[in-house]
Amino acid sequence: MTLNWVNKESQKLKDESRWRQVRQIPKRDVLNFSSNNYLGLARHPRVIAAAQQALQEWGTGATASRLISGTIPIHPQLETALAQYAEYEAALVFPSGYMTNLGVITALVGAGDAVVMDRLCHASLIDAVKLSGARLFVYAHKDLNEAERALQRTVSYRRRLLITDSLFSMDGDFAPLKELLVLCRQYGVMSLADDAHAFGIWNTTEISEFGIRNLDLMKPIEKVQDDSKAISKQSSTNRQSAIGNPQLMPDLLVGTLSKTLGSQGGFVCASQSIIDWIINKARSFIYTTGLAPTSAAAALAALRLLQTDHLPREKLKKNASLLREGLAEKGFDILKSSSQIVPILLGDIEFTLALSKTLETKGIYAPAIRPPTVPKNGCRLRFSVTAEHSESDIERLLGALNE
Repeated sequence: MTLNWVNKESQKLKDESRWRQVRQIPKRDVLNFSSNNYLGLARHPRVIAAAQQALQEWGTGATASRLISGTIPIHPQLETALAQYAEYEAALVFPSGYMTNLGVITALVGAGDAVVMDRLCHASLIDAVKLSGARLFVYAHKDLNEAERALQRTVSYRRRLLITDSLFSMDGDFAPLKELLVLCRQYGVMSLADDAHAFGIWNTTEISEFGIRNLDLMKPIEKVQDDSKAISKQSSTNRQSAIGNPQLMPDLLVGTLSKTLGSQGGFVCASQSIIDWIINKARSFIYTTGLAPTSAAAALAALRLLQTDHLPREKLKKNASLLREGLAEKGFDILKSSSQIVPILLGDIEFTLALSKTLETKGIYAPAIRPPTVPKNGCRLRFSVTAEHSESDIERLLGALNE
């Protein structure tokens, strides 16, 4: 048969222990150390209530593309709030973070353009650049000298864009964002930071040793009016205190609604002119149904909660420190993690799978991370700490690993 190659190639993946299957979290009582629901807002009563209200008011879906009839009041309300929160002029939401990156990057660059990117950037960013047709220059992880050399090689291209994650999803470390933005200014290059895993958690002071953080997360957000026309009137003084230098921030900030905000969807923040351009050129925005009203309402409610309740953020950071310190004390290689994403590098794929299964028998869920997500010898367990974990949960994980 013409599709015999499917069975043959599938068997090869199985033989290499790289075969993946969709898994449901076991129904029995397990500790989930793989969730991105960092602040526990996906189950917060106010977030659930906001989604329920949106369901009653607007139904289950947006029913059409945003440019046809799929834009409903909750969409611009959320976009105004996101832009205000991130200190940008405007924002645009997409049905997923992956679609955000595909749409934004292909709208910005194409054939004849160049993209400079950290080697460990998320797969959606890599896929977007490949789809765009732009020339890709990759630099070693967080290597500023190599990044500058790559920028120097792009001077003859039409448009140039530097892309980095702000918090890398597999290693749990932060980009040297301040230094990268200085390079972008020096070489006249556009900049884009993917803030998916850091948005809403890390503020300027805490991340300053790793690079600039352009969000002042402790600044209260103005309540967005129901008519969706309210515009943030932040003073230049507030902006200066938030980022140190009002000009030193990524041209575009992309992120997701599905992690810290506990909902689903993606967003991009930028100047109004860039957002207008993306609306006209991003195919993953133009040719798809708008973000579900329940997801938009849930994200907006979660965004407001971030301003009034700082305890989950503080607990998350405490939990992350406890786990990092506990693993390091036991001799595990946690790479250079300094966040709520804490990997332990194991290398061997079979051992990584075996350890994951052993932990599951002890009531701890932490799937093995294997190629192609990580390099061949980079197999690991990646623990995602949340504010919902207790100290005893972390002690239980450390004890199980010790055994």
